Amino acid sequence: MSAANPSPDKYTAESILSIRSWTPKLFSFRTTRFQGFRFVPGQFARLGVRRGDAVAWRAYSIVSANWDEHLEFYSIVVPGGEFTSELASLRVGDEVLVEKRAYGLLTTDRFVGGRDLWMLSTGTGLAPFLSILHDPATWEQYEHLVLVHGVRRRDELAYQDLLAELRGHELFAEHGHKLRTVQVVTREAVPGALSGRIPQLIDDGSLERQAGLRLDHERARIMICGNPDMVDDTRELLTSRGFTVSRRAAPGRVAVENLW
Repeated sequence: MSAANPSPDKYTAESILSIRSWTPKLFSFRTTRFQGFRFVPGQFARLGVRRGDAVAWRAYSIVSANWDEHLEFYSIVVPGGEFTSELASLRVGDEVLVEKRAYGLLTTDRFVGGRDLWMLSTGTGLAPFLSILHDPATWEQYEHLVLVHGVRRRDELAYQDLLAELRGHELFAEHGHKLRTVQVVTREAVPGALSGRIPQLIDDGSLERQAGLRLDHERARIMICGNPDMVDDTRELLTSRGFTVSRRAAPGRVAVENLW
């Protein structure tokens, strides 16, 4: 959460269009979209909710396509959390403030070359990758798209219906075979899913075996978003194996986002 409040001309007031509850602690919601709001798939928006005379702000990765007329976000309810508790109490028709500017560098233009795009996520860190997968350029640019989603329990494996729709969507149908999904569930056994932390699964080769693809230095471009411990440990492991992190002036093979 940010304590800095932007001036009123820097944000718009949007309305909640729909809310979907995935679990008692996970939900997604759609809002109207200011026509002037632009973003690159993978970026995040700063959202605000009013609390009396004050506004609480927090960064949220965008789930929706950059061409959608709405904006969609995926959220966890943090017990006692100032922002998420307030947000979870909102209903369809209520107001959410959205800064007019999008932020973040978890975008595919951080890379040069590469044929395999690996998207490693935990929890709500899945969100930016869904936006990236809405982009036809992603499907055209890469030969393989590997989406890894790590959660604690089976019911937290959100957006499975959307992933199925993307494979058959008219924009991506001819490329649908490119997408490989790997589910990781740590606190219960789920058929077909791996169990363990993502860095561990990379280290012991389980992730590559499950995906049926190698993390090859020349082909692989890797994006990481989620729990900060996972992000840090995965980045450290990959850099120890020679995968460079992208910088503003120096494209690499790894891009990270950490909104916590």
